[in-house]
Amino acid sequence: MTDRRLMLVHAHPDDETIGSGATMARYAAQGAHVTLVTCTLGEEGEVIPPELAHLTADRDDTLGEHRVSELAAACAALGVTDHRFLGGRGRWRDSGMMGVVSNHAANAFWQADLDEAAGELVRIIREVRPQVLVTYDENGFYGHPDHIQAHRVTWRAFELAADPAYGEDGPWRVSKFYHTAMPRSVMIRGEEAMRENGTPFLVESVADLPFGCADDDVTTEIDARAHIERKVAAMRAHATQISVSPPWFALSNDVGQELLGIEHFVLRSGARGPARPGAPIEVGGLGEPYGREDDLFAGID
Repeated sequence: MTDRRLMLVHAHPDDETIGSGATMARYAAQGAHVTLVTCTLGEEGEVIPPELAHLTADRDDTLGEHRVSELAAACAALGVTDHRFLGGRGRWRDSGMMGVVSNHAANAFWQADLDEAAGELVRIIREVRPQVLVTYDENGFYGHPDHIQAHRVTWRAFELAADPAYGEDGPWRVSKFYHTAMPRSVMIRGEEAMRENGTPFLVESVADLPFGCADDDVTTEIDARAHIERKVAAMRAHATQISVSPPWFALSNDVGQELLGIEHFVLRSGARGPARPGAPIEVGGLGEPYGREDDLFAGID
């Protein structure tokens, strides 16, 4: 396939880099058209550098606009030239973590009308015509309301875009729909490496984390280690949200996480392509052949 088009839908600036940055850099470097759609400006985020603490929602409330520039720099680092804000810049606001007051703001993404938001994404899908669409699973990867809503909106748009009765600009059927994923074996390996290094881990055990999936659920493993420096540069661009010290990074809680150049996905819809024998790296130290796809476009003519 020479005309490959990949679209990713993420909730806030920085999510694209943390969860799929290496993959985006790999496909951009290979000449694929990579489109990133971001649902909010990330206005409710915390801020790491003390000198920028005034940007937060409870002070100047200018963090969102600052993160727009961070996102632009991150996209440049990843080689991504097609970026859109869902519904236009600032159409929906960051809802904050689950259960906080900002969830209930009238313009919070968590409160967005599903069909209205999906309609905005349908327009982009029908314009770009991606063969592959990527977002989070039903739990939004870790339960953030905007991530959950991003899944709902993207899945609804995936359905509507293929419906010839919807809209006037002609249907487009996306061939493959993926969720981002984190296999528990990779989490365990990262936990062990951090403990050996004396780096604090998020919790007592990976079993206590609000994300992660069974290894058998993972269908696709993208080896983008050759592009890890681009992911590192993109993380550094998100300076209000991420501190980076390879092979680790940390968010505002200052707890280390492993910086991964191999990223994982679960095929939600579409025909699974042929798998290469074995995984690109040892998974959980086992080195067993898992038969996963090693290309998001696998099986697409």
